[in-house]
Amino acid sequence: MQEYPSLKTQLRGLIRLTRWQEYVPFVIPLTILGALLAARPHGIALDWRLVAVTVANILAVAYAFMINDIEDAPDDALDPDRAARNPVTSGEINARIGYNACRIVAAGTLVFYALGGGTVLLIGVATLLLSHLYSWRSVRLKAYPVTDIVSHSLMLSGLLLLAGYFIYHDNPGIVWFVAACATLFSVYGQLYNQLRDYDMDKAAGLLNTAILLGETRARIMMYLSMGLSMMCLLVAIFKDVFPLELGIAFLLSLVLSIFVKSKVDARGSETTDVSGMLQVKGLIVINLTIMAWLAYVIAEQLTLI
Repeated sequence: MQEYPSLKTQLRGLIRLTRWQEYVPFVIPLTILGALLAARPHGIALDWRLVAVTVANILAVAYAFMINDIEDAPDDALDPDRAARNPVTSGEINARIGYNACRIVAAGTLVFYALGGGTVLLIGVATLLLSHLYSWRSVRLKAYPVTDIVSHSLMLSGLLLLAGYFIYHDNPGIVWFVAACATLFSVYGQLYNQLRDYDMDKAAGLLNTAILLGETRARIMMYLSMGLSMMCLLVAIFKDVFPLELGIAFLLSLVLSIFVKSKVDARGSETTDVSGMLQVKGLIVINLTIMAWLAYVIAEQLTLI
């Protein structure tokens, strides 16, 4: 008679399947940033829709991570470390339970996106579709050069920010540079991850962008993406997309980040270069800066300042 994992084990497996700690620290600030960039110059007050779309973005990225682990389970079983990390491979849950959980998450995601308006819902549908096609074995965008980078950077960065923006305004204008900044930085992140897993992926016969370019050219492309991301940010700053006072919050956050010591990258893995060592610090600066801006805007709306 087949023995099934206990309910507690399955619940733990479902939570682990979401891998929430790997993306919540960047999904929340990206969504809030998009909303603030739309509301501030047009004198629009933030409301409950921001909460709904933030939840939708978190669920959309959760779906991306969940479907990825389910589809990758056969491959992860070949590597002891990946097998232990993947709750499907480790036996905490089976694929059927995982797929059912994905369906529930997808349905909830669309409901929350719909609360943000028609355009936000369309962005959400695009995000979910990319999230599915990225890992689904019948298509598996992540297995092909270029499509792996493009789909990853859009669904885990650019589209998240735009979902927040389109809650309150429908013409990003110069804010496109901020969206490009976030997207290009995500390109850096994906190339960083591919280079970290380079030997393992190559041995598995994958042909992603890093493997196609080779380690040296992929690393150059990684840093070039980061440089272009910073250039887009500078353009946005010089065009007064951000309030001048935000610089104070940024500098204070930067000082606080100096006291944080981390030997792992943003995903909790051992760092592979200097940029990886700065990822956690960067997340801290981004979160503190955007949360300070959000707190100021809310205080203004409540006439506390």
